[in-house]
Amino acid sequence: MRRPVARKLSVLAVSAAVVSVSAAAPPQATSAPAKVPVAVGYGGAVSSVDADASAAGIEVLRKGGNAVDAAVATAAALGVTEPYSSGIGGGGYFVYYDAKSRTVHTIDGRETAPLSAGSDLFLENGKPLAFADAVSSGLSVGTPGTPATWATALGQWGSRSLGSVLKPAERIARDGFTVDETFRSQTASNETRFRYFPDTAELFLPGGQLPVVGSTFKNPDLARTYQELGRKGVDAIYRGDLGDDIVDTVNHPPVDPASGWNARPGELSEKDLAAYRAKLQKPTKTSYRGLGVYSIAPSSSGGTTVGEALNILERTDLSKASEVQYLHHYIEASRIAFADRGRWVGDPAFEDVPTKELLSQRFADSRACLIKDDAVLTSPLAPGDPRHPGGCADRGTAAPTTYEGENTTHLTVADKWGNVVSYTLTIEQTGGSAITVPGRGFILNNELTDFSFTPANPAVHDPNLPGPGKRPRSSISPTIVLDKHNRPVVALGSPGGATIITTVLQVLTEFVDRGLPLVDAIAAPRASQRNAAQTELEPPLYSSGERSQLEAIGHSFKLNPEIGAATGVQRLPDGKWLAAAETVRRGGGSAQVVYPAP
Repeated sequence: MRRPVARKLSVLAVSAAVVSVSAAAPPQATSAPAKVPVAVGYGGAVSSVDADASAAGIEVLRKGGNAVDAAVATAAALGVTEPYSSGIGGGGYFVYYDAKSRTVHTIDGRETAPLSAGSDLFLENGKPLAFADAVSSGLSVGTPGTPATWATALGQWGSRSLGSVLKPAERIARDGFTVDETFRSQTASNETRFRYFPDTAELFLPGGQLPVVGSTFKNPDLARTYQELGRKGVDAIYRGDLGDDIVDTVNHPPVDPASGWNARPGELSEKDLAAYRAKLQKPTKTSYRGLGVYSIAPSSSGGTTVGEALNILERTDLSKASEVQYLHHYIEASRIAFADRGRWVGDPAFEDVPTKELLSQRFADSRACLIKDDAVLTSPLAPGDPRHPGGCADRGTAAPTTYEGENTTHLTVADKWGNVVSYTLTIEQTGGSAITVPGRGFILNNELTDFSFTPANPAVHDPNLPGPGKRPRSSISPTIVLDKHNRPVVALGSPGGATIITTVLQVLTEFVDRGLPLVDAIAAPRASQRNAAQTELEPPLYSSGERSQLEAIGHSFKLNPEIGAATGVQRLPDGKWLAAAETVRRGGGSAQVVYPAP
């Protein structure tokens, strides 16, 4: 059983919080800052996968910046230390809680397809490209949304200039950070692709070799790029020389001719960059156990799918369920919500997305009745019709869940005034497109491969086909939970492609229903069901007794070594914050506070 193990983890993690006093120190290039998975204290909190990045956010909070300022600083630092997961060549979704008005706001900073793109974007001679051929190409690159997200967030709610909050990241890029095993292994897994592109190889394979664990990795090109963004603002990308470099790189991928790689060109234009906007929009809201659960609305499917699954689970008392019963209901709720996601969610600028109906309790109840205590639903499960819920039957044609790259990064921030940010940013899969903009120090995204190359099921409309200026569907699920007085309870999110949704759902239910401390809910072994024939299990669950009991009622499983890498913050009494991160996944995360409590 997981719960006794998790309680033991929390004791270890809380004792480690004292070590987080190092959070206040500036990033050092000579040795990697210590990572601790939980920290408790005052003045604000930051949680991310990387200690240098968390320290960058803490530095901004310590100097009087607010949660938005610190979130952008942390994100920029992750662009240095986690360049295969994030950066200004990508996009993301930003969820913000304003303590003064007690309201939640969101930014859709998802990348967009070129205005020239059609539904045949990834077809060649009438047939879909192989995924590997599409990824490492200009075709996969969408108009970056991260710089516009930063500018929009700072302009709406920040208290510092872009140039100011980029300073810690600029320093890390210039002076270097210490290479850890995760950075080396991610480089190794992309080594073949990186060698296709000389600029990528020169930067990330110094001297033609993999970076050595413990060595200092510097990125002076990115330091200069951040400096330019600080001086000129993000117009340097959307209307300036930096944007011209991005367009040229996408349309003429700088491939090594000797590699033999066919790096298919894209069709990005200066017009695409100039037309890009990060979209301010209303969050999704779901009521669960008397709490308000807020997240991102489409173009991401995160808010609607997590919300629908929570609504399905609302009628079941998970706090009294056995571990097997809990996992069974969680898995089945995920299966159903993913079936509906695949049919109904796409970019609302192009598709008629029934967001309100997907999040209605009436629709959830019409789907929850499919779940039986002693039997398992068959995948792919057909979707329901949220506009006409009723009975207890499927209403559509089943379609499998399409693939999404699994490497992204998430950060969570709170400040001394009570403002909170939950922000997930990405360049899609590990290493993105593998194409570095020459002389600029960052990799371009491959987000357009999140589109369906062809309809997931030819018999039914697919809302996630490419289109001109369209945003591909995402699973990103940055979430903020409020109490009945609209005060924050917890905020969290995770990377992991489509597993983001199940990770956030599982952490929330472990925390809210099962009573686990936040760090233990994050550390608990995960299961991920995405309307597939088999449910993925992490090793501790795969080798557990619960697995055999679940198989006895019809579940089928396969092993996934690692699912997600969550971070979160929790509001505690008396103005204290708890920051929590992974204990093991991705080498463990970094939770830091401004003033640690003894």
